[in-house]
Amino acid sequence: MTTRFQTRTFLLCFVPFSLLLAATFWMAHKFVPATVRDGLHSSLRNSQDAIATIHSTADLQNSHALRDISDNSALQSEILQLISKPEDATLHAKIEEHLRVLGEIAGFDFMMVTLPDGSPLAGVVRRPGNEQDSRGKLAPLDTSLLYRSDSDFRVIGGRTLTTASVPISQNGEKIGALSAGKDLDLTIFTTPVVLVSNGRVIDSNIPQTPFDEITRALGHCTDHSECDVNLHGVNWISVPLQTYSGGYALLSFENVDRAVDPVQTQLKTLFVVLLTVSTLIALLASIASSNNIVKPVAAVVAHLRSAAGTGVLSELKEQTSSIPEIRELADFYNQAAVSVRMAREDLETASLEFVGSLANALDARDQYTAGHSLRVSRYSCAIAKAMQLEPSEIERIRVGALLHDIGKIGVPDGVLQKCGRLTEEEEAQVRQHPVIGRRILEGVHGFAPYLGAVELHHENWDGSGYPHGQAGEETPVDARIIHVADAYDAMTSQRPYRRGRTQDEAIAELNLYAGRQFDPRIVELFVAFPREFLAARALASAEEPELCSEKVS
Repeated sequence: MTTRFQTRTFLLCFVPFSLLLAATFWMAHKFVPATVRDGLHSSLRNSQDAIATIHSTADLQNSHALRDISDNSALQSEILQLISKPEDATLHAKIEEHLRVLGEIAGFDFMMVTLPDGSPLAGVVRRPGNEQDSRGKLAPLDTSLLYRSDSDFRVIGGRTLTTASVPISQNGEKIGALSAGKDLDLTIFTTPVVLVSNGRVIDSNIPQTPFDEITRALGHCTDHSECDVNLHGVNWISVPLQTYSGGYALLSFENVDRAVDPVQTQLKTLFVVLLTVSTLIALLASIASSNNIVKPVAAVVAHLRSAAGTGVLSELKEQTSSIPEIRELADFYNQAAVSVRMAREDLETASLEFVGSLANALDARDQYTAGHSLRVSRYSCAIAKAMQLEPSEIERIRVGALLHDIGKIGVPDGVLQKCGRLTEEEEAQVRQHPVIGRRILEGVHGFAPYLGAVELHHENWDGSGYPHGQAGEETPVDARIIHVADAYDAMTSQRPYRRGRTQDEAIAELNLYAGRQFDPRIVELFVAFPREFLAARALASAEEPELCSEKVS
């Protein structure tokens, strides 16, 4: 006991200091990543500015080339002819060949002519190369598979292309538009980048990571803000490098864990040293402090623990501690022990008086059942002892038997004392008394152990009883015992609608219904009791009330 209390006191001294140290480590652990992240943000912003400048220059160059091609009079003439004869395959082929030649010269991977409303008219796209021609050739494009698009990107056959568009005009009238583009090659970036369209990844240079997985990781992000992302257990920062029309955005990823690791390694080494030294100091100080407190208090605590185990709060013997606070604690404890003992005695007395009053109040309602609860309690105690139950169980059964019919308080007198046969409705009212009894006792603190006996003492062994139809040992032993005792006393008692049966008749009835209505083991024990014991409850015939004229079987 002394060792455990000493340990607790030691922890009270030591833990606050340890928590303070841990909090310091946690703050540093959080501060370092935040600092590194700020640096990463700065680096990413610089990269963003550089990439934006490169894109602006490329767009300008593409626009100049496109304007030169859109001013080609031969191309304009062919477009006008195709507009007037959209089904002419020869004109389609001429425009596609024209676009192919101009595109090869300009170095485009995609070219397309569209109508003024944006509908695709004719186009070419570069096919994959081979060993002889690694770059490949421009070839006709099936424009029926394309859709109208005003964005800076197009996805064709799984390829992503950056595009630019200029109008085609003749004599001041717009006759169409010319679009051109190049394959988007994200491998030119030294850092991981991702191209998204309305939150969905369509291209990425992050190795061995499916687009769908990146899309899910970016699910809580927006295309226009920095965002924390976790891929394969690695923390990244996603920063938008540039946004484009049509809902496209180019995002750059920076590995936060890689940037933070060197700093965290140094900090961990520093804090390990600091923690070791601080812990040693705190340990020595706590041991010294706890020893000064534990010894005079240990005796008091040991007595309290013993009282908690037995449930009896006894007084302490005289304390010889030199600490005034400890002596005062012992005095207050003794005063409390005396008060608790007196209160417990008063409560036990009040509880017993209350149980007896309830039983007497119930029996007083009906002169035919006077003393019934006491007799059932007496029989039930005898059965419980014969079953060699624990004393605490026997006491629980005794009180439960006294209270078993308490629910009849909620049944009208006209039904309980009726001389004739009960109607179905009246029978249903009587069958509610176990449930009513449970409800009454549920509201009384300390009566929970008796609820089963009160509610279930009319359950039958074969499941034909009430209120729940429980069978066999589903019903607690308290209720099964009371069921037998209650039945015997009811059969041998005088009622307004019948005369009481003899001992032999009642015992024969119990034996007949053992295994059906009653627990056979309990019946076997009960019928073995001496006849003198069972006859002690009988009333003299002169005291038995007169029967009603109508008898109920």
